[in-house]
Amino acid sequence: MYEWLLGRKPVGLTADVGFQIGVRRTLPLSLEEAWDLLISKEGVGLWLGETASYRLQAGLSLLAEDGTSAQLRLFKPVSHMRMSWQRKEWDDSSALQIRVLPASGGKTTISFHQEKLEDPYIREIMLRHWEHVTDRLNLLADLRQEKERSR
Repeated sequence: MYEWLLGRKPVGLTADVGFQIGVRRTLPLSLEEAWDLLISKEGVGLWLGETASYRLQAGLSLLAEDGTSAQLRLFKPVSHMRMSWQRKEWDDSSALQIRVLPASGGKTTISFHQEKLEDPYIREIMLRHWEHVTDRLNLLADLRQEKERSR
């Protein structure tokens, strides 16, 4: 993280879009189940924050209660979504892409890729944020699986 201060190229620095971060997690859900979790009220509450009612679609602007905002640029169901994503305290928005990818054994990998981050410190903060989000999504997936098994 201190490479930048020492004049070295730090981890995550791109040639033209600032800093980037990518976090992936494989969940015990089918592609459709994972997508449904991501776009559910609980799922959006994790990757954006608590919002009013919505129906996700390209062009939609979202504002969370904590001031985090997003503008959906691309929304391809059961595949991916791209958006500008900005915390209230940031001067500029970042670019966020969320994908669902098929994995072996009927599981699904959820991927968060974020670009246009200002510096390595913001990158580190967002790394921890997306790791927390994927941990919580995994917990929700496990709870959904338990619920299905108990039926």
